[in-house]
Amino acid sequence: MPNSDEMARIFSILSVSTRLRLLRLVKDRALCVGALAHRLGITPGAVSQHLRVLREAGLVTAERCGYFVHYRLNRDTLSRWQDIVSKFWESHEPPEACEWAEEEGGGGACAKATPVVRNPKS
Repeated sequence: MPNSDEMARIFSILSVSTRLRLLRLVKDRALCVGALAHRLGITPGAVSQHLRVLREAGLVTAERCGYFVHYRLNRDTLSRWQDIVSKFWESHEPPEACEWAEEEGGGGACAKATPVVRNPKS
C-alpha cells in the first residue's frame, strides 16, 4: 500500500493546471522555456518556477542544446507514479473497526458517535 505522504505529494504537484498543461507539451518532444512560455501564455519566469517543481519531483528531465535547455517528460517517473496511484485505489484493506462500537457491543455501529443535527430551514 502506498504511503499517504507520497500520495499527497504526487497529488499536490499535479494539482496545478499549468503544470499539467506543461507536462502535456513536453510529453512528445523536448521544448525550451521560451517555447513553453509562448505556448502557455505565461512568462518564462513562471515556466521556470513550474519546471523547478517538476524537475525536483523527477517528472521532467533537462538536456542542454547549445545555449538552450530543453525539457522532456520523464516517462519512468510518470509510470512509477501511475503504479503508485493504481495500487492505492486497488488496495482492499478492510477498514478498521470502530473501537467504540466494540466496547459497547454495538455490532458495527459507532455507539458513541454524535449524530449530525442540521438546522431546519426557516
